[in-house]
Amino acid sequence: MKKVAIVGCGGSGGSGGSGGSGKSYLARELGRILNAPVTHLDAAFYDDEWNELPMERFADLQRELVAQPRWVIDGNYNSTLQIRLEACDTVVLMDVSTAAALFGIFSRQLRHGAGHKGNGVHNRIHWGVIKYVATYRRKMRPRVMAKIGEFASGRADVVLLSSRRQTRRWLRKVAAEHR
Repeated sequence: MKKVAIVGCGGSGGSGGSGGSGKSYLARELGRILNAPVTHLDAAFYDDEWNELPMERFADLQRELVAQPRWVIDGNYNSTLQIRLEACDTVVLMDVSTAAALFGIFSRQLRHGAGHKGNGVHNRIHWGVIKYVATYRRKMRPRVMAKIGEFASGRADVVLLSSRRQTRRWLRKVAAEHR
């Protein structure tokens, strides 16, 4: 496990967003365990004023990132997901329930406040974010699963984590294997 793409329900403000499912937490922990650089795509896509990186530059940046020998990248960004899926050896889908994801975005907002925090935490809750998180399992999850099936299945290990407890258990297992 040297190249890990983490996807799942998000909700900070964009099409990829972090928050809700635990992608940023998992990315930080995996990066520590695997001694791999971690990239939170929200931090690459948005500047401090929430301006978006042009999509062509964003895709080029991801191609540069996945060309490295080791990495952990978290974020959906379905339009560029293929880049990460074709390059990873492991894809992790944070497949938490809608209720857990909604709880996650609101509790994170209470813990961290709004804005950029420099550690993958990009909070910006508005109606579009709530709607995205509330409809993720019905609308976006099937599209993500189809891309995983097309670009990663059979070539990369696919891990589905459906709860925070299961995530912590999986992290302990990975840590034990990488001592």
